[in-house]
Amino acid sequence: MVSNGIGIGESDFKSLRIKNYYYIDKTMYIKDMIDNSSKVVLVTRPRRFGKTLNMSMLKYYFDCRQKDNRELFNGLKIMEQEEKYTSKLGAYPVIYMTLKDVKGNNFEETLLSLRTELVELYIDYVSILENEKLLDVEKEMFKTILNLKANKVDMQNALKLLTRLLYKVFEKPVILLLDEYDVPLQNAYVEGYYDEAVKFFKTFYGVTFKDNPYLEKTVITGVSRVAKESIFSGANNFDVYTVLDNEFADDFGITEEEMDKVIEDFEVQDDKKEIKRWYDGYKMGDIEGIYNPWSILNYLNKKELKPYWTNTSSNDLIKLILKNSETVKEKIERLLKDEAIEVKIDLETVIVGIENNEDNIWGLMLGTGYLKVEETVNIAEGIYKVKLPNYEIKHLFEDIIDKWFRNKVIGNDLKSILNDLVTLNLKEYEKKFRILVREMFSYMDVGENTAENFYHAFVLGMLVGLKDSYYVNSNRESGMGRYDIMLEPKDKNGNSFIMEFKVMEDMEEKTIEETIENAKKQIEEKGYEQNLKERGFKNITKMVYAFKGKEVKMEIY
Repeated sequence: MVSNGIGIGESDFKSLRIKNYYYIDKTMYIKDMIDNSSKVVLVTRPRRFGKTLNMSMLKYYFDCRQKDNRELFNGLKIMEQEEKYTSKLGAYPVIYMTLKDVKGNNFEETLLSLRTELVELYIDYVSILENEKLLDVEKEMFKTILNLKANKVDMQNALKLLTRLLYKVFEKPVILLLDEYDVPLQNAYVEGYYDEAVKFFKTFYGVTFKDNPYLEKTVITGVSRVAKESIFSGANNFDVYTVLDNEFADDFGITEEEMDKVIEDFEVQDDKKEIKRWYDGYKMGDIEGIYNPWSILNYLNKKELKPYWTNTSSNDLIKLILKNSETVKEKIERLLKDEAIEVKIDLETVIVGIENNEDNIWGLMLGTGYLKVEETVNIAEGIYKVKLPNYEIKHLFEDIIDKWFRNKVIGNDLKSILNDLVTLNLKEYEKKFRILVREMFSYMDVGENTAENFYHAFVLGMLVGLKDSYYVNSNRESGMGRYDIMLEPKDKNGNSFIMEFKVMEDMEEKTIEETIENAKKQIEEKGYEQNLKERGFKNITKMVYAFKGKEVKMEIY
């Protein structure tokens, strides 16, 4: 490997190349973008999948203001292409703007951060004020933005103004690159000022794109596809490319072929299988085996297999939509058992009310990298089977579930409850568990048809806190049937547990005590403890949880 190592967090293409950091050649993205005929292109990919670095690469390739950029691309694939592509090097004025920091606790803070970003953008082009082609009034309009005097209307027109001035100065159409376009909108929804934000940005984008004769092409990136009618209604010849599309499929993330070379270059062949388990599993269009680049770079830097794909701000929306949807929680419990679930996917995210619209929830989770498509069931109706892509994402969901329970335990420490369980302080465990159930379910409407699965998911989520000392197994074969949950200690001298869940069935059982007896009978008749005994476990505790609405009774034996 001939490089100066890993440039963690380096998203500027020029800086990365000058410093000779390790680079996986993605310059064919330039060719793919030239071949694409759309005037406005939106490419959505999960966070930290190389969107910003690729946008920076486009900037340095197309920008006519910097004549020395050819050396940045020497030795890369794009320079091996025909003249149709290489002639575009340095062919256009380019505007590059990121909205990743355009956010705040309220709308006023968001406008302030946008005004600051526009000043930074205009500073980069301040030299055009010396150009005689511009009228004095145009220079004054430019200075209004530059001097932090812009009002809302000025800011909404700022990009359109800059495209016109650059077109006039360079006598060439402009390429506009907008990175992280959806950050202001997602943040606005989480913080509670979405209506104000979407009204402003609908005009901001509409003025910029609609009938703008100064633009050659606009490339937009983000993690989600916000519904066109809500934000991009003024854009003509507008096309969106998501994780389901083949267009640009291998331009983001690390492909299997690229990963083989990385493993060879960094001599980590011994970890190849575990690297795949942790960070592989994504699918873009028809291309499978895409690795998370952020996690791979961090692993190569630290040589530790652990979660790296964390970003609190971008997890906020996921947490918001999950905490209010119990059916989604049940499906996540199945995902955590490595099952594929069949869901309807709508990638055109309508953020308002998303927590009440399952189609949008699964679409957002797929687009943002929390899921992968395992199988297309009905493409016309948008029905797919999805799974968690890898162990890293599974770990993140376990962490989210753990936090749900920690946040809902009132007057009870979850660690204390779990400690009472594993040390067989079972009277105290039962008392605390009753309080936990009462507090946790006080605001919930648990449907009769989903109750048993819900309670199962509830307890399974609670037991995630034991993952360091126990194997938490669910719905696996043992004896002549399937137990609900089995807790198997990693130390065979520890206490093991078999748990069965039953919701009282009014048509068949008169009392909750009868429900308990039926559950005990099932445990014994199916021989659930046989699996543990055969493997040498002796300290086996059997537990029955019987539920009637928010009432819970337990029997431990």
